[in-house]
Amino acid sequence: MPKPYPREFRDDVVRVAVNRESGVPLRQIAADFGISETCLQNWVRQAAVETGAKPGVTRAEADEARELRMRVRLLEQENEVLRRAAAYFAQAHLPKMTYPLVTELAADGIPVTVTCRVLKLSRQPYYRWLANPVTDSEIVEAYRANALFDAHRDDPEFGHRLLADEARHAGESMADRTAWRITSDNGWWSVFGKKRGRTGKKPGPAVHDDLCTVTDENGRMRHEFTADGPNQLWLTDITEHKTAEGKLYLCAIKDVFGNKIVGYSIDSRMKSSLAVRALENAVAMRGDVAGCVVHSDRGSQFRSRKFLRALSRHNLVGSMGRVASCGDNAAMESFFSLLQKNVLNRRSWTTREQLRIAIVTWIERTYHRRRRQAALGRLTPVEFETTMTKTLALAA
Repeated sequence: MPKPYPREFRDDVVRVAVNRESGVPLRQIAADFGISETCLQNWVRQAAVETGAKPGVTRAEADEARELRMRVRLLEQENEVLRRAAAYFAQAHLPKMTYPLVTELAADGIPVTVTCRVLKLSRQPYYRWLANPVTDSEIVEAYRANALFDAHRDDPEFGHRLLADEARHAGESMADRTAWRITSDNGWWSVFGKKRGRTGKKPGPAVHDDLCTVTDENGRMRHEFTADGPNQLWLTDITEHKTAEGKLYLCAIKDVFGNKIVGYSIDSRMKSSLAVRALENAVAMRGDVAGCVVHSDRGSQFRSRKFLRALSRHNLVGSMGRVASCGDNAAMESFFSLLQKNVLNRRSWTTREQLRIAIVTWIERTYHRRRRQAALGRLTPVEFETTMTKTLALAA
């Protein structure tokens, strides 16, 4: 079953279809964007439902119904936890230990997160207890950690001494030094204090190594953007353009193999989420991309934790050039130059919506399917990828 198209891509196609000139059939718009006419008709029909022009179930209503079903399921699980806990602790011959109950409920399909939240337990001590045989002293330590965690959650500004006072008031006696050790091991620091030691977050590198640099015969370093197949090397960058409403930012990702824009995202703000959405859209459009190198400059959006986590989540490899050096990403800059000449500088743009439609139309209709490139043997990016993919498949 093919993966669904990214939502941003679907919205852009609908914008183009709704704002098309009279006489242009939907079939032509569908062909320009590489989708079926039936698919486009469904998207336009759903967009009409969303705007209230036609009756039907909107996306918000469907999401609300799904959220309500999840909420009902969660309430059923919480009621089951309370019922089992009441029966468990009512039996006097059983030891008053909560962790075995958590395990029993997990075996019956109740998530550990739900059980711990209902019973007001911390999950960290439970998982430590589950992984290793525990002694009486470790059980005492777990209950102390629970008491300290509850106090820290209620009053994040408290230091370890005040947390120890709260824990002792809750019935878990301990020395201040013990409270300091437990809180420091778990990273429960006061919001007013200086964080020391571990914070629970894995530090990531500020930048990646430059994987597109090669050394020529004279020993000089230069960049080489080549690939033997699709999804081996992607280039990404962000460009901006002014409208009467303000700036509009485009983050695009280009596959070096066929010079095709495999993913993009457009927004009125240049935040890390812009780069993350472009990457997620590219992955959704391309499928299996594990091991692909993603080369960018050292902009803050590409050094953000969100973008690094997105790379790791899809098993992509990061690569970065120098700071403020367009030559280190020349292939991407050439695409933005074409976009600037063919779209952005052709006229003054009143609204962001007008410019957005113009950008996505030029990318999907002109650049991908009509603009032939000498580097691709006078083929368009779509034609080149289709031809070469078949050739590679036959060669394999």
